[in-house]
Amino acid sequence: MTATDAAFEAGIKLGAAYHQFIGTPVSPRNAASLETAIAEAITNQPFVQEVSVHIDRDRLEATLADAPGESAYTDLTGDLLEITVTVTREKSRAVGRLAFDGEYPLMRLAEVTDT
Repeated sequence: MTATDAAFEAGIKLGAAYHQFIGTPVSPRNAASLETAIAEAITNQPFVQEVSVHIDRDRLEATLADAPGESAYTDLTGDLLEITVTVTREKSRAVGRLAFDGEYPLMRLAEVTDT
């Protein structure tokens, strides 16, 4: 296996998480449990060593500023979500990151090593 394999796997994990969870109802009350659910779903996939999921609470609150009542929620969107996943395949390691950049959520390789 090569670093390319690990990088491919990191991309698959980020893409799957993004397309599976975008649109999920989210509010300040369930943001932490949604982060956990996303991380655990990614962790179930092969070769995953570590996962970090963060929903931007400030951006979430700003989105809900005009929403009525305490039961207000919105759909999870790419600008609210940050995910970092570390994948290992044999001696190769890749760290992929999903983060909002300007006006678009981008998936990037943050690190790739082949020892």
